[in-house]
Amino acid sequence: MKRIAVLTSGGDAPGMNAAVRAVVRKGIYEGLEVFGVKYGFRGLVNGDIKELKLGDVGDYIQRGGTFLHSARYPEFASEEGQLKAIEQLEKFGIEALVVIGGDGSYHGAEALTKRGFNAIGLPGTIDNDISGTDFTIGFDTACNTALDAIDRIRDTASSHDRTFIIEVMGRNCGDIALYAGISGGADVIVVPEEEFNIEKIVEQLNVRRARGKAHSIIVLAEGVMSGPAFAAELDKHGDFDSRASVLGHIQRGGNPTVADRVLASRLGGRAVELLLEGKGGLAVGIVANQIVENDITDVLKNKSQIDHRLFELSKELSI
Repeated sequence: MKRIAVLTSGGDAPGMNAAVRAVVRKGIYEGLEVFGVKYGFRGLVNGDIKELKLGDVGDYIQRGGTFLHSARYPEFASEEGQLKAIEQLEKFGIEALVVIGGDGSYHGAEALTKRGFNAIGLPGTIDNDISGTDFTIGFDTACNTALDAIDRIRDTASSHDRTFIIEVMGRNCGDIALYAGISGGADVIVVPEEEFNIEKIVEQLNVRRARGKAHSIIVLAEGVMSGPAFAAELDKHGDFDSRASVLGHIQRGGNPTVADRVLASRLGGRAVELLLEGKGGLAVGIVANQIVENDITDVLKNKSQIDHRLFELSKELSI
């Protein structure tokens, strides 16, 4: 093998640049030529590809986003799109590909491998909604960003004796809400994987009021409902002077944490090793702090699971 390529696809996540850097530097260390594909699968089909040298990935490990850029490209699901991509890869003499992104990106890597072109998937998404890995690249940074917001909002909540509903991202996965909520000392955490009862939440808040705690913090995963909708529902059951704060895309940006930089570096390096072994159709992840590889088709079939014991602990700690 002489040449490999790397791309980032789907939503950006802090640590993607660190993963690209690891693929490039590990590849060059192993004697490969490494190419970067701009704008994900759209750039792959359009031939927006250039060789990356060591200097091209310098001073990026600390930056959020992705310097390769990203784009949604549903057309890649078609046979035409996939064949055009392979045509471009062959044109550049590229023999294998590392794809960094979420489940949509994994579908692209799976499709290329099924057509005889080895591709490895790395989990790059803040949502932590990829199976086969404990954590995804960007998740830890997003949680820390949410935590900083929770800490700041608590100051206002306590100053005005208000209840704040803080809506965090995660699509249909409640991990950001769970981890940020526990670390932020939330009074209530609401996630899509666990049923909630608004009457019981009202009862909890009233119990705290009775013992002198007039303000509350509720961390809400966006997959449940919107923050404003939840605030309106809560105020139907009592005078909580509720306010909703939707954190939105600030959770996707910012400098990656140590955890995300190291995770991205470990996964990127392993992806190159797998390609050198002639393997494709795999998703690289981390389980119990050990790097693992799973068949990418199995990863796509299985749904990521929230840590239900951790959720129970969050309720025990918020008495």
